[in-house]
Amino acid sequence: MMNILILNGPNLNRLGKREPEIYGKETLKDLEEQVTTYGKKRNITVETRQSNLEGTLIDWIHEADESFDGIIINPGAFTHYSYAIRDAIASITKPVIEVHISNVHAREEFRQVSVTAAVCLGQISGFGFEGYVMAIDYFHRGNGS
Repeated sequence: MMNILILNGPNLNRLGKREPEIYGKETLKDLEEQVTTYGKKRNITVETRQSNLEGTLIDWIHEADESFDGIIINPGAFTHYSYAIRDAIASITKPVIEVHISNVHAREEFRQVSVTAAVCLGQISGFGFEGYVMAIDYFHRGNGS
């Protein structure tokens, strides 16, 4: 069975409350339940974690290299400036897909820059929670390994 780690960065614990016109009304718990259930249907174990702390995310990325087949990450605001998270992703051998709920390329100029995307397999942006499902499907088809 494939094991995928989904990491959500800062402020994603505020889903459903934070700017629902951009991020929707569903909560992080809703997202976690959706991706876990979706993964089970595809014989994939999905573990979800969220942190507002850069160092915690980095530690989880490092740990994932030993115990997961791939990572799906929404670095939140760290996307735009965390070279530390970028370097953590670059330091591991497991494939990583970057996901964003909103279309970051259609938003403020600073959100259009990702320092992490270049060390990921790819970036999925603007499809809401469906972006996580797309990333799971990519791994399910045997890609990324």
